[in-house]
Amino acid sequence: MEIELNSVHLAGNQKAAVPDNYYPNADTRRYRVSVFGAGYVGCVSCACLSRDGFAVIAVDPDRFKIERLAGGEAPIVEPGLNELLQSAHANDLLSATHSAADAINDTDISFCCVGTPSLPDGTLNTNHVRQVCEDIGKALRHKAEFHIVVMRSTILPGTMEELVIPTLEKASRKIAGRDFGIAYYPEFLRESTAIADHDKPGAIVFGQYGDDARSIEVLKVLVSHSGVTPHVIPMRSAEIVKYANNCWHAVKISFSNEIGNICKAKNIDSHVVMDVLCSDTRLNISRAYMKPGFAYGGSCLPKDLRALTALGRSMNVPTPVLDAARLANTMQIDHARSLIDGASHEAIGFIGVTFKADTDDLRESPLLELVEGFLGKGKDVSIYDPNVAREASQGRNFLKHIAPLLQDTIKDVIARSEVIVVGNKYPGLKDAIETAGKPVTVIDLARIEEPENKNVIYHGLCW
Repeated sequence: MEIELNSVHLAGNQKAAVPDNYYPNADTRRYRVSVFGAGYVGCVSCACLSRDGFAVIAVDPDRFKIERLAGGEAPIVEPGLNELLQSAHANDLLSATHSAADAINDTDISFCCVGTPSLPDGTLNTNHVRQVCEDIGKALRHKAEFHIVVMRSTILPGTMEELVIPTLEKASRKIAGRDFGIAYYPEFLRESTAIADHDKPGAIVFGQYGDDARSIEVLKVLVSHSGVTPHVIPMRSAEIVKYANNCWHAVKISFSNEIGNICKAKNIDSHVVMDVLCSDTRLNISRAYMKPGFAYGGSCLPKDLRALTALGRSMNVPTPVLDAARLANTMQIDHARSLIDGASHEAIGFIGVTFKADTDDLRESPLLELVEGFLGKGKDVSIYDPNVAREASQGRNFLKHIAPLLQDTIKDVIARSEVIVVGNKYPGLKDAIETAGKPVTVIDLARIEEPENKNVIYHGLCW
């Protein structure tokens, strides 16, 4: 190993020996990092850490993801990601494997970025977390050097102490904080802007386990490029920070949409109203998400809102605002559905089907929910979304039931449709609508510029 992180597993209450020169100097590139889970967070972490000069090993059971990353190619759609991965591959800073043991043996610190989806009752599915901890723990059992395990997956408070650490200790037969390092480092990356979020984070949070300051100091080195001073807080506080953030974002979106719907009924431009509200940065804090529009979706907000309200129920703690946010989001989808129904046409074209533009993520996309609903009603549906694959060989976003509906261009969708549902904005959309040579109804869920074409009947969702 290039860096001395040596620790010997000792029995009883003896403390592991860690040299005084344990922490690295300015040459931070001596750290080697393994990233478990090659999804959105994992891929971006691999790319950005490699770009910053760290040698990185990606670990995932998915053959498609590993083969892509091993070749320096992104298995997901994220602006700028391919370029970073290609550079990392060219500089021999990125490799990929299925083997947890190989990754642990060849690195000094591991990031765990596996998924935590929702179960049917809204509680969190931690099966992937448990499995990755077992895999890492078994590898740690045979490693003499001190190794740091950092959980980045979104997990409810108490999961580190009740699941992650016990699983690691049982599988490794070692003690967390003594024989191996442990920390929680929640991610705040937004899909489609993840690289920028990594480089200039609004906040960095480290959850410290007991008196294991060693792991925190190493994490500080890894994020030193950002210039942001991390918040070092207790483990459970760090776990719930991600939920507090995401649930606040979910509440902001639903609140803004409700104001927009009220303004729409009174013939008021809701964006003018919300621009004034957002100008107060002293009290209203942030402009993010404060634009009336369509429902929220994706892999974070719906899942995390369900998980936190389920936690409240388990403790008999009412969560009426969070419950209302979920109801409001459903009503916003119903509102869009009613506008489309009100157009009374059979051929419906959707511009965008992922939960937002510049991503290929279809998880809990409200646009996909609309598509599936109108397919069920027997409507003639067509879709334009350049980020959605048509064939299974092209990636993880392949869905057989929508693949035949995908069109090559926006104009192809307009030519086939009587109603155009604008879910995401793409280049060429404005011109395609303006040059429509036939009557068409536009249901705008994304706030495009209102068309001047006399053939177009335009309906904004809440403006």
